[in-house]
Amino acid sequence: MPNAALLQHNETQFRKSIVPLSPGMWTAVGYAASTQHMIEGESTVTIIDTSESTGAAEAVMAEFRKLTNKPVARIIYTHSHRDHISGASVFAHQAQTQGEPGEMPVEILASAGFNSDLVGQDASQILPHKALNRRTVAQFGIGLTAAERVSLGCGPGDRPMQGLGAGHVPPTRLIEADQPLDLDGVRVQLMMAPGETADHMVVWCPEAGVLFPGDNWYHAFPNLYAIRGTPYRDYAAWADSLSMLAHLGAEVLAPGHTMPVFGAAKVREVLTSTRAAILHVMQHTADGMDAGLAMDDIVASLRLPPELADKPWLGEYYGKAGWSARAYASGTLGWYDGNPTHLGTLASAERAAHMARLAGGAEALMHAARQTDDLQWRMELCDHLIALGEPAQQLKAETMEALAETEINATARNTYLWQARQLQSQDG
Repeated sequence: MPNAALLQHNETQFRKSIVPLSPGMWTAVGYAASTQHMIEGESTVTIIDTSESTGAAEAVMAEFRKLTNKPVARIIYTHSHRDHISGASVFAHQAQTQGEPGEMPVEILASAGFNSDLVGQDASQILPHKALNRRTVAQFGIGLTAAERVSLGCGPGDRPMQGLGAGHVPPTRLIEADQPLDLDGVRVQLMMAPGETADHMVVWCPEAGVLFPGDNWYHAFPNLYAIRGTPYRDYAAWADSLSMLAHLGAEVLAPGHTMPVFGAAKVREVLTSTRAAILHVMQHTADGMDAGLAMDDIVASLRLPPELADKPWLGEYYGKAGWSARAYASGTLGWYDGNPTHLGTLASAERAAHMARLAGGAEALMHAARQTDDLQWRMELCDHLIALGEPAQQLKAETMEALAETEINATARNTYLWQARQLQSQDG
């Protein structure tokens, strides 16, 4: 049985619904990994973010059409993550016949720093493309059943996958700096707010009191480090952006994932407490590094303070504090942890052979792995056995399945289950 808190998070945060934010403003939740938003102007509408697939975008557009038939005049990308930019062609489709062949009549706005891994990538560049793809598939549980996946941590596990990544349309206008914008009679402010990505651009509607923060806030511990693999995310910049957003005095917060938040006091609380959680991870990790502590010990001792630990929106459904500490250490000082032992290395098989000799042979190592109740230790012993060529794949797979059932973090759960399936297929 999956972790009860993860099931509850999935039920409360990703229930499929069109949520009214203010007169003429709505958010679509639960139709895709991310949310989509519509702002109605005098004769046209504006779409903010477009989902990760054309299938999801079509479902959202059908619901939006029940609210208004006004044509889409513009699309705003809050940032370049593919789950926000891959359904744009669906929202723009109705207007394409109005322009000349090949012309895009719908204006698409994004930050001048817009830089997506979905388009314009140089395949000849030396990068671990296959590793990134494999880890992305594992993190999002692609290939698992909806029941196994439960959720993505940031969105529903059961969602349309048709046209995944197929509907991206490049921006037609890049925004260099904060500026006001008229959305056909609705005044908004576009504001640069680096956070989960450096190219984040939030949409602030001061008259309605509605703020669209992109992925700088959602109802889960922030994904300061994504286990699929990402360059270092600037924690300090993210915290600064949350402070800036908190001081706007928004009445409604409509995030790029999860349900909107209503009430100025609650909006300010979720933003300021999330900022405090980021700063706590930074301070705890820096203090531990300054004290010469091992990274494992820094992570093992990391706890949110009581005034933050009980906040439901800081549950580790998506990001994880321990992963964040490791990424902060690596992002600030690099891989070396100050312990000279780690300046050298042993191959996995060499280390496993030493461990087996200490245990009294591979058979004793296997016995220890089967007998321990510590699932993490069993996983580590299985790795030694596999490095020695011993048949421990099935035991490791079973251990990962057991860990998945206790895990509150959706991306960890998906990765455990996906990797278990890979080991079982190899073993079979």
